[in-house]
Amino acid sequence: MNEVEVGTVPRPLVLPDGRPAMAAWTLDPRLRHLNHGSFGAVPRVAQQRQSALRAEMERAPVVWFPSLPGRIAAARAALAGHLRADVGDLALVPNASAGASVVFAALAARPGGDIVVTDHGYGAVTMGAQRLADRWGRSVRTARIPLAADAEQAYQAVMAEVDDDVALLVLDHITSATARLMPVERVGAEAARRGVTLLVDGAHAPGLLAAPLDGLVCDAWVGNLHKWGCAPRGTAALVARGPLRTDLHPLIDSWGAAEPFPDRFDHQGTLDATGCLAAPTALDFIDDTWGWDTARRYMDELAEYGAHVVAAAFARTGTPADPVDVGMPVPGMRLVRLPEGLGTSRVAADALRDRATAELGVEAAFTSFDGLGYLRLSAHVYNTPEDYDHFAEACVPHVEKWARESGESPARA
Repeated sequence: MNEVEVGTVPRPLVLPDGRPAMAAWTLDPRLRHLNHGSFGAVPRVAQQRQSALRAEMERAPVVWFPSLPGRIAAARAALAGHLRADVGDLALVPNASAGASVVFAALAARPGGDIVVTDHGYGAVTMGAQRLADRWGRSVRTARIPLAADAEQAYQAVMAEVDDDVALLVLDHITSATARLMPVERVGAEAARRGVTLLVDGAHAPGLLAAPLDGLVCDAWVGNLHKWGCAPRGTAALVARGPLRTDLHPLIDSWGAAEPFPDRFDHQGTLDATGCLAAPTALDFIDDTWGWDTARRYMDELAEYGAHVVAAAFARTGTPADPVDVGMPVPGMRLVRLPEGLGTSRVAADALRDRATAELGVEAAFTSFDGLGYLRLSAHVYNTPEDYDHFAEACVPHVEKWARESGESPARA
C-alpha cells in the first residue's frame, strides 16, 4: 500500500509576545490535547473573567441577582454579533442538548406526528426526539446517509423519509461522530415549503463557521459556544425566528416567564450565569489575538496535516490509509480510519478514548459509525503540527497493538 502524501506543515500560531498559543490556556502540559471538539478549552483570560464575576456575585448576592437579567441581555447582544444573528432571535441555554430539549418541550402533538432524524445524529438529541415521539404515540424514522454522501445525496436521503405523516425534522449542521456538514440550507427551504418543523443541531458550528445562520431557514437552531468558541462550559445559543418562538420557554420557570422570547431566558433564578457573561471574553480573545478568519484557516490546515500524518503512520502497519471521505467536509475536523476491530460501537470508542488518556497521555476523540471506528481530529489554535507528529510516531504503534490484542481475544473486542 502506498503511503499517504503529507502536505505542507502549517506554521504554529503564537501570541503577540512570541510565546506559543498554548501559553494562553491552562491545559495540563503532561497531556496532548487533540480533542478540542468534545468539551472545548477555556483560555486563561476567560477563566479570569469568570472568576472575577463569581467573586462579585459572592460579595453581594442581593445586588447581583436582581441585576443579572440585564447583564445576560448584554452578553447575548455581544454573542449575537459573533454569530451574525439578530439578538432578538437569540436566547442563551446551558448547551445544545438543553436547547433541543426546550424545542421538544414546546412542540404539541399533531396528526401525522412522526419525527425524522439521521444515523449521524448526536445520541442525546436523538434520544430526546425518541422521547417526544413516544409522548406523541408516533415513530422516529432514521435517514441513512452514507459517510461519503455529497450534498445532493444527503439531501435526497433525508427527504426520502419526509411525507405527510412527518411533523419534525432534526438535522445536524455539523455531525459529531462523523465530522461532516449536512445540507441544512436546502433541507430547511424544503421543510418550510412543506410545513415541517426543522430543528438544526449546530453544536459544533459556532467558531468553525463564520456565519452559521446565513441563508438558513429553520424553526430553531442550537449551537454550543464552549466548543470552538472556547467559552466557559454551560453556554450555548438557541436561535428561533418563526412562530415556534412564542412557545419556547426555559427549562426552569422563573420570574421572567411572562416576558416574550428571548427575554424570558435571561431570568434563571439563582443559577450561576458567570459562564454566559464571560463567553464574549473568550470569543473576543481569539478575534483580537489572531482574527477568527486566520484561526479557522489555521485549524483547517492543521487538521488536514494531522489527518495525513496519522493516516500515513497507520498505512505503514497495513491499515487503510487514505484520508476518510466524508462527502461534505467541515473546517478544522478530519477522520482517520482505525485498524480493523477497534471502535466498532460508541461504547468501544469511548473506551479507546479513556485508554488513550491513561496509557498514552493523549486526549483524543474516537468515534464509531456504521460499525467502523475512527479517530476524529479536531484542531484548535493552541495545537501544533508536532502534536500530530507525536501521535503518529508514539501512539499509532500502541493503537495497532490494541487492534491485534482485540483480534486475539474476542471477549475484549
